[in-house]
Amino acid sequence: MANRVSAITAHDVSKTYRISHRSSSNRVSEAVVEFAKNPFRRHEVESFDALHALDFEIPQGEAVGIIGRNGAGKSTLLKLLTRITAPTTGRIELNGRVGSLLEVGTGFHPELTGRENIFLNGTLLGMRRREIVRRFEEIVDFSGVEKFLDTPVKRYSSGMYVRLAFAVAAHLDTEILAIDEVLAVGDAEFQRKSLAKMRDAAADGRTVLYVSHQMQTVLTLCTSALFLQTGRLVAHGPVDEVMGRYRASFEDYAAAQVEASRRPGTGELRAASVTTDATFHVADTKVIEIEVEGNADVTLPYFVSAHVNDANGVVLAQCDSRVHGVWLDGSAPRRLTLTIDGLWLRPGRYSVDVFVCRQGILDAWEGAASFEILPDLPYPEIADGEAIAGGVVLTDFAYTVA
Repeated sequence: MANRVSAITAHDVSKTYRISHRSSSNRVSEAVVEFAKNPFRRHEVESFDALHALDFEIPQGEAVGIIGRNGAGKSTLLKLLTRITAPTTGRIELNGRVGSLLEVGTGFHPELTGRENIFLNGTLLGMRRREIVRRFEEIVDFSGVEKFLDTPVKRYSSGMYVRLAFAVAAHLDTEILAIDEVLAVGDAEFQRKSLAKMRDAAADGRTVLYVSHQMQTVLTLCTSALFLQTGRLVAHGPVDEVMGRYRASFEDYAAAQVEASRRPGTGELRAASVTTDATFHVADTKVIEIEVEGNADVTLPYFVSAHVNDANGVVLAQCDSRVHGVWLDGSAPRRLTLTIDGLWLRPGRYSVDVFVCRQGILDAWEGAASFEILPDLPYPEIADGEAIAGGVVLTDFAYTVA
């Protein structure tokens, strides 16, 4: 790395947010009365360290995946690297212009048309008009929104918005391209085109930063990775090695989550236990038992959402009680039985995350349970491994010959 030109260098970078705990009053009259009663009362302010003393260097032409669990600081780091916000301490050196697509709704002016926003974005990146004109047709063709090019983008669907925003970020001549997981909004064909475009960008000497929970995508696209955990840089290096460190962290993280007070959420309700069988066959019905504590102060109904994840932490199935109209009374303990049919998981180890939610998250128990899928396949014939190599899950299917 020392012999290559650096695209990004971070020295002792930290980011701290100040969270003010103000009165819950949402009416002016209530706020005035409260101030009159306590004119000298100071609001409590809590500091939240989103990132802690990061040091790393990324060479030009590298495709880098930024991985970690929710709340690890991935998106915060990307916002620092793209200069959307400034670090609290430390210094970031960027060698070149940065094109970014961080979330739906940023980067475009909603009242302007798609055509006008392409030129606006290019101008903000410091490009001359003739440079933008040179790439204009390529951007429009890639985005697939040519029929709506002269329509204000506020009328675009989220998918159209992302397609155009990505096309602009990827085709304008920036040295660094930063993408958050907004590509999940697009359809499968557009995601394929986008990943190919990012690979081409890295091959052409541009630096690509990619945040994603889809570990297979990171393995396919990236040559190196940064693994963040609770705002700290745990590993930085070749993508296979860093992914191995990330997988190895699951067991330790799950063990720490057993203690309810260490889990995210308001704590008004907590899951008391989550249990399932240690092993299943591929085609078995999977049954998961979830117990939730009661709290007499919780008067509004809540719901439960269980996620089944693979060994890379990718969510393969979301089983949300809302889709069956199941809402629960929090005043007393509840026991739920989740039955999953028709989910043919590949042989290997899987984990279950359980979320207890109302308007916000009351409890988030990641790695609440785990199980193993046995390596005996439910098909009538023994076939070459290539016959089942594709796809995220297996499936029950049949061919009929006429």
